[in-house]
Amino acid sequence: MLWALSASVVQAAEEKKDSLTFTVIKENPITSVKNQNRSGTCWDYATVGFFEGEILRKTGKTYDLCEMFVANKNYVDEAIFYVRLHGDSRFSEGGSADDVFSVLKTHGICPEEAMPAPGSLTGDSLANFTEFFSVLTPYIKAVATNKAKKLSRQWLEGYQAILDAYLGKCPERFVYEGREYTPKSFAESLGLDFDDYVSITSFTHHPFYTSFVIEAPYKWRPCLSYNVPIDSLMNIIDTALDRGYNVCWGGDVSGNGFERQGLAQENATPTQELRQERFDTWDATYDHVMLIYGKAKDQNGNDYYLVKNSWGETGDHKGIWYMRKNYIALNTTYIFLNRHAFDK
Repeated sequence: MLWALSASVVQAAEEKKDSLTFTVIKENPITSVKNQNRSGTCWDYATVGFFEGEILRKTGKTYDLCEMFVANKNYVDEAIFYVRLHGDSRFSEGGSADDVFSVLKTHGICPEEAMPAPGSLTGDSLANFTEFFSVLTPYIKAVATNKAKKLSRQWLEGYQAILDAYLGKCPERFVYEGREYTPKSFAESLGLDFDDYVSITSFTHHPFYTSFVIEAPYKWRPCLSYNVPIDSLMNIIDTALDRGYNVCWGGDVSGNGFERQGLAQENATPTQELRQERFDTWDATYDHVMLIYGKAKDQNGNDYYLVKNSWGETGDHKGIWYMRKNYIALNTTYIFLNRHAFDK
C-alpha cells in the first residue's frame, strides 16, 4: 500500500527524527552488513549473521558464510514438506531462524566463496528472486496438486535443477584456507554446539512455560518456541546483550513506527494484552528477521536496541537500526539465541 503524506507531516517527521541523538551503552561484535536485495531472505541473512557472530564471540575468527547455500537447502526441505501435505502449507521465499538452524545441523554450510555470488547467474550483482520464484512456485504447486495416483521422484530432480540454475549448485566438497571440507565437516569445524540454541516467544493463547509452534506466516517448519511473559522475554534480551551474546529477532516491521531510514519507535505502552490483540488481529504480524547486538539511549533517556538489518548500508546509520525497547516489546514474534546467554 502506498501512502501520500502532506509536506507538513513529512517535515514534522523529519524534524523529530533529526532531533534524536544516541549514546551507545553496549555493543557486541558483529560481521559486516549484507544486502538481501530483491529476495525474501531476511531470515537467511539475519540468522547466518547471528551464527557468524556466535563464531566470532567463541573463536575470535570472522567468517563470511554462504546465505545461498542455506536458501538452496531450505527450499528443498520446504518443497518436500509442501508436497507431503499436498499443497496444504505455505510455500514462499520467507522463513525463520529455525530454517537456518535446521540447515546448519542437517546439511552443513560453506563459505561465501564456495558458491556463485548472489544474483550472478542471472546477470545481477545481488540476489534477485523475482524471476526465480515466478518459475519455482508454479512448478512446486503443480507437483503438489497433480492428479497422479502415485508420485514419482522425478519432480525433485527437476525442482533441484531450478534451484541450482538460479542459486548455484551446493558444493559437495570445497577447499577453504588450504584444507578440504564437506559442508558437514565445515560446519563441525566452526566451534558451534547445536544443542545451545533456543527459540523464545511470548503469547497468551498458549500457557506460559510451555513450548508450541508459532502460528505465523513464514513459520512453515514446525519447530517449537518456549513461551514466557513479555517481561521475561525483554529481560532475556537485556541479559544476553550484557553478557556479550547477540539475539536473532523475528517480528513485525510493516507498520507501527518502523521507519526505513534506521529508526523504530512505538507510541503505545507495551502490555501482554496489547501484544496478543495485535497478533490476533494481524496488526502486528511476522514479516522480518534482524540481529540485535547492542543497547543505546537517546538524549531523553529512552532505551533502544542496536539492530543489524540486511538491506545493505542504507538509512541514516549505514544498515543499522535504532529500535526503541517498547517497539521490540510489542512487535516481537520470537527471539532465537544461545541458551547460555540468560538464566534458567
